[in-house]
Amino acid sequence: MTEDTHRAIEAVWRIESARLIAGLARIVRDVGLAEDLAQDALIAALERWPESGVPENPGAWLMATAKNRAIDRLRRDKRLEDKREELGREIGFRQGAAEANLEAAIDDPVGDDLLRLVFISCHPILSTEARVALTLRLLGGLETFEIARAFLVPEATIAQRIVRAKRTLAAAGVPFEVPRGPELAARLSSVLEVVYLIFNEGYAATAGDDWMRPALCEDALRLGRILAELVPKEPEVHGLVALMEIQASRSQTDWARIARLCDALARLAPSPVVDLNRAVALAMAFGPAAGLELADTLISEPSLRNYHLLPAVRGDLLARLGRLTEAREEFERAASLTRNGPERKLLLERAAACARESPPRQPL
Repeated sequence: MTEDTHRAIEAVWRIESARLIAGLARIVRDVGLAEDLAQDALIAALERWPESGVPENPGAWLMATAKNRAIDRLRRDKRLEDKREELGREIGFRQGAAEANLEAAIDDPVGDDLLRLVFISCHPILSTEARVALTLRLLGGLETFEIARAFLVPEATIAQRIVRAKRTLAAAGVPFEVPRGPELAARLSSVLEVVYLIFNEGYAATAGDDWMRPALCEDALRLGRILAELVPKEPEVHGLVALMEIQASRSQTDWARIARLCDALARLAPSPVVDLNRAVALAMAFGPAAGLELADTLISEPSLRNYHLLPAVRGDLLARLGRLTEAREEFERAASLTRNGPERKLLLERAAACARESPPRQPL
């Protein structure tokens, strides 16, 4: 039960943390303090929910706990004594306040608080690196080590960027508000730049052994979609989200699921062409040998005797297995069967590449 509860808390935190920090930042006018209060509420949940169970409205519970922590912290800190009355008025704090009021605070339309947090996290006063780190921390809900791992830099480096960013915002007295008029366009450009930088690092990693980091692409898409909901009349936001969606659709393909769907299709509507497509899916999901095993069973199929895609697929799989001489023969056969000029040219180029890469025959 405890393990299930911890998983539930992690899920709730991912969903609610940005709104929680945004609401608290409006109240205390300090992003760093707001994050600390939200973390305090998370710790309280980790301590209590395994015994009491997850509340019916976990977001409201976290907000109520964090607000109470804010009151306690302000009461202890004499330097902030003057803000106590202001805080009390802002959050409508009363002994025995109805839970409905607290639920309304967290379930308010996502608009203002979250939008303010977006513009603060991406404020031009911060360096680009700091904006990216702070945005992923506050709006992406990522831990410091997760951001460091994603960008292949030491965790201490990311931690310093986040701390300095929060100090910079506090020292500059950056107002917790959505910019208006001409300033909105300039600030919105900064926000979009940060979101796109996050996506680009995920889509084409600048360092490391991986071509892509799908988790970063997903974070950027999530931030973009949130932004599109917050400012639905800004065409540049929708343009960026559309661009990221198109790019993401070209990768992250679930080939194992596609292979299962091809299996189902083969049972419902069996045909040699379906089996050939299934061979491709199997190769992508489980390796070229798995795909070639199925493709080889189709060689004697009469309906595929003059179907150029069968030798084209076999050629590709043989090449991936290093059987280059056989692959060349298959590509040449496919080229002789196709009636499409560009396709024939491509197949002959692949055949020539196999010939160049295959080792020379040893003399008898």
